[in-house]
This record gives sequence, C-alpha cells and structure tokens, in this order.
Amino acid sequence: MSNSKKKPVSLHTNCAGIESPNPFWLASAPPTNSGDQIMRAFDHGWGGAVWKTLGQPIQNVSSRFGGLSYRGTNAIGFNNIELITDRPLESNFREIAEVKKKYPKHAIIVSLMVETKEEWKDIIKRSIDAGADGLELNFGCPHGMCERGMGSAVGQEPSVNEEITSWAVEYSTVPVLVKLTPNVGDIIPHGLAAQRGGAHGVSLINTIKSIIGVDIDRKVIVPRVGDLSSNGGYCGAAVKPIALHMTAGLGRDPNFNIPISGIGGITNWRDAVEFLLLGSTSVQVCTEVMLRGYRIVEDMIEGLTTYMQDNDYSTIDEMVGQALPSFSEWGNLDMNYEIVAKINDDKCIGCYDCVVACQDGAHQCIFPAKEGDKRVPIIDEDECVGCNLCEIVCPVPGCITMEKVDNGFAPASWNEHINEGAKLRHKKGSH
Repeated sequence: MSNSKKKPVSLHTNCAGIESPNPFWLASAPPTNSGDQIMRAFDHGWGGAVWKTLGQPIQNVSSRFGGLSYRGTNAIGFNNIELITDRPLESNFREIAEVKKKYPKHAIIVSLMVETKEEWKDIIKRSIDAGADGLELNFGCPHGMCERGMGSAVGQEPSVNEEITSWAVEYSTVPVLVKLTPNVGDIIPHGLAAQRGGAHGVSLINTIKSIIGVDIDRKVIVPRVGDLSSNGGYCGAAVKPIALHMTAGLGRDPNFNIPISGIGGITNWRDAVEFLLLGSTSVQVCTEVMLRGYRIVEDMIEGLTTYMQDNDYSTIDEMVGQALPSFSEWGNLDMNYEIVAKINDDKCIGCYDCVVACQDGAHQCIFPAKEGDKRVPIIDEDECVGCNLCEIVCPVPGCITMEKVDNGFAPASWNEHINEGAKLRHKKGSH
C-alpha cells in the first residue's frame, strides 16, 4: 500500500501544556547552546528545543567529552564533564526572543538551574519575558553543579525537589517540567515529589554519574584536563534500557499522573516509539545529534509517520502508554510458557557463534554439525530453555528464531507455584 493511500496522521503533541508540531525535541545540551543552532535545527524539522541550562554562567573546562567504543562501534556510550551555559544570560535571552519570533509554532523550553528562591524568581520571569513556552528545572546534572548544591543534589532529595518545584510553579505562567536524575535507587518517589510540588510534567532521564575510562598510558581518567579529570554524565545509546525502565516505572505507577518527556539513548524513530509506548508524550535527543547532526530528525519524522499509518494510529496521544500493560512483576510471569531456538538452514553461514555462546554462556543445547553434514549447528530441543542468547549473538538477521512449543501445562505464575508449594507443605504437615 502506498503512502498516498494511507490515512493521514498528526505528529502534533501536547506535553504538559507545551505544544509542538511533532514530539521530537532537542535536549538541553551543546546542540541547544545558541539561537543560531536552534533555528537550524527547526529548519531540519525538530518540533522543540530545550535551551541549554541557564544560571550563573560557568567557566567550562577542556577537554569535556569521552566516548565508549565496543567492537568497532564508536561512542555507543558517551560521557561529558561540561556544565551549564558559559554565555552571558543577556545573550541567551535575546536569542530566545529572536528564535520564538521567527518560529512561533515550535516549542522553546528553557532549562534553568540556580540556588536561592529569589534567583529562581528572577530567572523564571526573564525566561518567560523572552518567550519561553515552558521551563525545565535541571535537577539532574551529576557533576560540577551538584557539588555546589544544585543539579542532582536537589534531584536526589524528594523534599528539596518538591520545595523548589513549588517555587517555580508559583512564579511561572508557563508549564514547568522537572528533569529527574537517574542517580537514585527508585525513580518513583522523585517523580511523585515533583508532582506534589505542582510540576506540570517531568523529563527523564538526565545523565548517569560515571567514569568513561582511563588513559592507561598517562594513568589519567578521561576526558583529561591536564593531569586530572572528574566523574561525568553518561549518556548515548547505551543508557536507553535504564531510561526506558525509569520511564515505564513512572508511567505505570497509579499515583503518578502528569506527562513525561522521555530522554536517554534515542538514536532513531524506533527508539522514540518505544518511549512513547511506555508513556512519554514527547522525546528529547542529544547525543545522537552531537554525533550525526540535526538532520537525523528527518528520518525520525518519516519513520514515526509510517509506523503510525501501519499501526492505525491517527495521533500521538493514541500511542502513549500502549505497552505499559505488558510491564509486570516477575512473579506474575507465566512459568509454563516455553520457546525453543530454531535455525534456518538456508540462512546459516556456519560461523558457530551460537555454539560457543550456548556451550560457554548458556545451557549447552547447541552443538556442531555432524561430520560430513552441512555446517549447520544442531539444537537439542529437549534441553533448550529458550534463553535466546543464540539469537542475540547470531550475525545473520532472521537466521535463528525463537518459537513457542506446547508443553502440555496450563499457564501458571511463579506466585501460583509458590502458593501451591505452600499448600502442599501444609497438607503434609497436617498428617
């Protein structure tokens, strides 16, 4: 079916009262450091931008970034020790006004981080006067600023989070988002604290406190600043699983009922869809833009549009949270649901990656082909537990699939097994 025959869809989104032509926002970071950058981003198609954090301008360091490479993939993880804006506030406010005047339908959210109540009052007023459509309170920065009592130092204390959020909401005439830190054991209390403070929504996750690596020749942590370094904020594709877990955690909590702007490891339209299906109403991107440029949003818009058409969604709202019902506690999972690995003989290249992985790292049910046969591994289905490690390591897409088998048992959860065991023990003890 051609796109011309598919029903039209709307990518317009309203996240906590902040409207934008699509859900793709630039996160607060180097790509949103100036008006010129954000205008170029909007020309490529970005629906919104969170201005790089404003506060008392900081003298930043050099160098600032570090990358984690894995098996030839550059910067699968990314680390930075850069802090908030190093440009005068007057320049930032002037450029915010210029961008908003030229792009009135795009969302401009201003990230803020200051200390005292009076400073919050002043910078909020100046941001709104400049044209901000919304504010994002940076309670997540894990380095530099937290040592000064800001950033994650605020985000890790629910009572402080709630108090400062209430100040911002009192002084603001536009929606207020609270950017949450992932450097906590449980995200729920922190999201609820922002909600109690009156926040219109939250954004998550901010970067994760980390050390990206060590220069083993100089014996210095990287990124190196002379002969020293510091812990920084971890981001990029590698953090997506953590971000999805925290987003879903808030999305499924019955006491949490304000919108979410999802952040963390979004590299393409599929990543964005995952966040939307787990409860986000907008998504923010930073690292992938730093690595590949603003143009990536063009593929994101096209991919999301096609996905919505193929899945009969007309609006973003129809998608939000659709995967949350599948998120359950481990004890509720069906213990009698079983799958086994199947190898497609025609696609197999005989690399034996699956054999090594299964024998050394899983359940010893995949073996080399018998001598004289085509080099296709043999699976002992009776021993296969369906862990899907073989599918993960296989270099050929679709060569190994996991297929359901009927084991003859009725569905049962771990909790049901525990209860049945307790009943049996009680029965035996009564004789």
